[in-house]
Amino acid sequence: MKQNIKERVNALRAILRGGNIQAFIIPSTDPHLSEYVAPHWMSREWISGFTGSAGTVAVTMDDAGLWTDSRYFLQAGEELEDTGIALYKEGLPDTPGLTDFLCRNLQPGDSVGIDGKMFSVQQVEQMKEELAAHQLQLDIFGDPLERIWEDRPSIPDAPAFVYDLCYAGKTCAEKISAIRAELKDKGVDALFLSALDEIAWTLNLRGNDVHCNPVVVSYLLITQEETVYFISPEKVTQEVASYLKEQQIGLHDYDKVETFLQGLSGRRILIDPRKTNFAVYSAIRPECTIVRGESPVALLKAVRNEQEIAGLRAAMQRDGVALVKFLQWLEGAVASGKETELSIDQKLHESRAAQPLYMGESFDTIAGYKEHGAIVHYSATPESAAVLQPKGFLLLDSGAQYMDGTTDITRTIALGALTEEEKRDYTLVLKGHIALARAKFPAGTRGVQLDVLARMPLWSHGMNYLHGTGHGVGHFLSVHEGPQSIRMNENPVVLQPGMVTSNEPGVYKAGSHGIRIENLTLVCKACEGMFGDYLAFETLTLCPICTKGIIREMLANEEIEWLNSYHQTVYEQLSPNLSEEEKNWLREATASI
Repeated sequence: MKQNIKERVNALRAILRGGNIQAFIIPSTDPHLSEYVAPHWMSREWISGFTGSAGTVAVTMDDAGLWTDSRYFLQAGEELEDTGIALYKEGLPDTPGLTDFLCRNLQPGDSVGIDGKMFSVQQVEQMKEELAAHQLQLDIFGDPLERIWEDRPSIPDAPAFVYDLCYAGKTCAEKISAIRAELKDKGVDALFLSALDEIAWTLNLRGNDVHCNPVVVSYLLITQEETVYFISPEKVTQEVASYLKEQQIGLHDYDKVETFLQGLSGRRILIDPRKTNFAVYSAIRPECTIVRGESPVALLKAVRNEQEIAGLRAAMQRDGVALVKFLQWLEGAVASGKETELSIDQKLHESRAAQPLYMGESFDTIAGYKEHGAIVHYSATPESAAVLQPKGFLLLDSGAQYMDGTTDITRTIALGALTEEEKRDYTLVLKGHIALARAKFPAGTRGVQLDVLARMPLWSHGMNYLHGTGHGVGHFLSVHEGPQSIRMNENPVVLQPGMVTSNEPGVYKAGSHGIRIENLTLVCKACEGMFGDYLAFETLTLCPICTKGIIREMLANEEIEWLNSYHQTVYEQLSPNLSEEEKNWLREATASI
């Protein structure tokens, strides 16, 4: 395999020489700038052999490097060994940036090639500016791998399917009407959508094109007069075709989108420069006025309607039942010494798959025992999978796609004896989780203003975590969605009733342990107060939080009250759907502390 990587890189270099290109950059995305991509667009993985979800490869005539973040330092180091591709660890002070690498390897006047479909408008303009400062040129070269990737998977052709109104809560027509009203307010007459989750939500369509993400590879153009859907014909079943005709949505081939845009004139088109690839953007005729801004769909989608909220609550209840059945089994199974990080993943899958409306995982399960828990996005392999023992922590981050909602939950489970340091760290993370869960805040508050609540207990002990505290979650869509977030970075989007966010503080100590406690929450109105409305979080996730690692003396009375109340709710909601044995286990797991 390592030899194959060297051959692939050399084949790429041969193409670049023919095009007078001195370097080429390959990211981890697709033409829709997705976080998760179909196999056809796993170009960075194919050229490098690195299988992590995030990373960028740069290849010059004499050198090659891959940049990835701290989640993948260990994995990337192993997978890149003997490939001739160097690992560059993002976020470390001594790591050169991509531009520094290119400047070191290229001469003034040299060209750096990219595929314009794999980079957003914003990224391309920023790269052009950075490279020009060093007398380097950016060349929109296209996709050279088309000529050397012989067994490349095809673009997904799985059929789309209609997402029933009983789950969606609003019709496609209602959503398009709301979008058109937003466009009118913005003074534009057209919206071009590339983001797959936004398109799926708007049309009430779902698909199977991306692992764990029920989206359909497509584009969408909405004007005040018509809606045009760009999708491969083989994906349109008779049912979908009839549905789209009823919704007065015109169909065009997916690969004709640029040609169609070249034929438009006299339009004021809204595009999101962060979510639209440069090739599509460049196809829009100069006669059209391009207005840059965030798609109104992002915010419309983020605020759940009543039917979606009811569905999500039902999904959480079924997910909680599946988790309790799994956790009760796990407690007895660990003592056998036969269970591994991989085997429990399979058992958890089986427990969820037995639930009604289950459609698959919402992401690949992270099951990290002891020191593996400190690797934030750890992925067990047959070679690395640790055997669980009755001691230490197991960090288990998992989620499911149900027809009526998407779940995402992390529990850190004490499998046996813990050190005092592990108990202290666990209790501090729990304090941060509870502080955010209990928050009451004025309307107009942004996530960045609340993030400190989850971090303060850790900060007071000189600890922190580098990921966000909360992300948005889609509705039978992508597990990571915006535009809202709770994190240290500034985000101007205010939290509104109906938004769903995660609450997931953590702490990670390399070579020792990792701890994270995650529930999903719903922003809701709390009360009227001074200067307006006040909001709060309703915790949606229903699953016991492990109490075995808690140092009770570190918790304030109100924190204990919150935990006991939460556990009482968990028991009341889940116990009717459990066996007597499972009820007894849950009663003990949710007992007041």
